[in-house]
Amino acid sequence: MNTRSSTPQAAAFAAHDHARRASGAWPFLLGCALLGTIGVFLHEARADPLTATWFRCAFGLLGMSVWVILRRQTRALRVTRAHFPWVLAAGMLMVLSWALFFGAVQRMSAGVAIVLFHVQPMWVLLFASLWLKEAIGARRIVSVSIAMGGLVLATGIVEHTAGASSQPGYWMSVAACLAGSLCMAGVTLIAKRLRELPAGVLAWWQCAIGTVLLCVWPMQQGWPAWGMSWAWLAGLGLIHTGVAYTLMYAGMARLDTARVAVFQFVYPAVAIVIDWLAFDQRLSGMQMAGIASMSVAIWFAERGRQA
Repeated sequence: MNTRSSTPQAAAFAAHDHARRASGAWPFLLGCALLGTIGVFLHEARADPLTATWFRCAFGLLGMSVWVILRRQTRALRVTRAHFPWVLAAGMLMVLSWALFFGAVQRMSAGVAIVLFHVQPMWVLLFASLWLKEAIGARRIVSVSIAMGGLVLATGIVEHTAGASSQPGYWMSVAACLAGSLCMAGVTLIAKRLRELPAGVLAWWQCAIGTVLLCVWPMQQGWPAWGMSWAWLAGLGLIHTGVAYTLMYAGMARLDTARVAVFQFVYPAVAIVIDWLAFDQRLSGMQMAGIASMSVAIWFAERGRQA
């Protein structure tokens, strides 16, 4: 009798859990897709890395403030003493990762920078296992490994970057991307630790911290020319931070760390396609195979979740 009564309850719980995870997947994927267009905005803005980072923080703070006010969550911005060190750490890591990535893109191929920066899902899996004590299944490890291989092919490094290491500042940019990937992995894990915070609150604090830390830079170095440059820079904050990060944090609260690590490959995949459409950087057969590999890796991971 207990078995009969528990079976419907187990089925209902499984259905609820599946619905919760599905409701988290779509916002996270949409946020990653929006981030895939960031290269166009950065290219058109033509600003130095720290200026671009400040504008992203400042306009992101504006967008996140509107979001928090509309959702009547202003009280949630008062974080506890226990949470504040983690919020401060996440904000500083996020700002540093943005500055490192923006700087690297100006000194090396965007494709190479994307590959190096997105080693971070591997860091997420490793640190989640060591720090959060999460069990990472073999299927997820294989999925991320396949996605990483597909990402390398999709960016065209194998075909087009022979001799790139002789370019000035190349290895400094490599180090910047790897350091930025570690910073972003740290942000992802801290966000998982602070999952009880309402969606958008952590992103608000990250933008606020960056706005304060970097406000002196554009004042000393000079503001960009008024006009389209400001519009593109505003987009970095309003679209790629205010909207994208709200969606990603809302989804992240409902997803396990391994799933987040796999889904993050949507960002570079979209970025590669946008580069092709916006800058006529046509994809070779090997690059198309790489994007297909990333898609298969995500499908493989999700099939394991549903089985």
